[in-house]
Amino acid sequence: MIGALYPVRVEATLDPRVSRFLWLVKWLLVVPHYIVLFFLWAAFAVLSVVAFFAILVTGRYPPGLFAFNVGVLRWTWRVVYYSYGALATDRYPPFTLAEVPDYPAHLEVAYPEHLSRGLVLVKWWLLAIPHYLVVGIFAGGGTWIAWEADRNASSLGSGGLIGLLVLVAAVVLAITGRYPQQIFDLVLGLNRWVLRVAAYATLMTDAYPPFRLDMGGHEGTVGLGGPGPGSGGSGSATAVGGAPWPAPGD
Repeated sequence: MIGALYPVRVEATLDPRVSRFLWLVKWLLVVPHYIVLFFLWAAFAVLSVVAFFAILVTGRYPPGLFAFNVGVLRWTWRVVYYSYGALATDRYPPFTLAEVPDYPAHLEVAYPEHLSRGLVLVKWWLLAIPHYLVVGIFAGGGTWIAWEADRNASSLGSGGLIGLLVLVAAVVLAITGRYPQQIFDLVLGLNRWVLRVAAYATLMTDAYPPFRLDMGGHEGTVGLGGPGPGSGGSGSATAVGGAPWPAPGD
């Protein structure tokens, strides 16, 4: 499926004028979001268990549960993007699970019409292990990744390579008043990798995440990087709202 869109789409736009020093207090400003996300991730964990059994029995992820869990990932990504996972916008994240078209950070996951009953037993703990090792380097143990959400939902700050790069960007921003474009592109690529793995590990897709760093704020035609372990059971997919995914170039 080279040339097809990967089912998890992560995009963002760098604000042209990010404040030099607002990042020093964003840890405080996002506390209300941390509180809400703690409960949302608790619900996410419970609903993911329900979805596990539903997929095992029916081969389908219940659409209502899917929409809610995608919304939690989307909300988390906006908070991470505003705070210490990117620091690339000063626009305060909205309190909503829904997509906000004019917010600079976006996440969509294509709804799978069918999921493999067999893969659901192994992909989240066995097949994803290579990605867990990589993501651990990127995110410092993956403190806001889905498989730790039930224990760490209140700790959404990124560490690891992402945290280091964002710190460098913050220092440069404070000195020059500009966010380095090269760092932004790399940070977005790393976060995109993390979110793809999160969606795969939480059973939202059978398409194995590619071992490829797709940098930059906007995705083009993203190949699947080969079929990956057991990815043949993913079937067709539609966007979360039920509309088909756009064809490349649309």
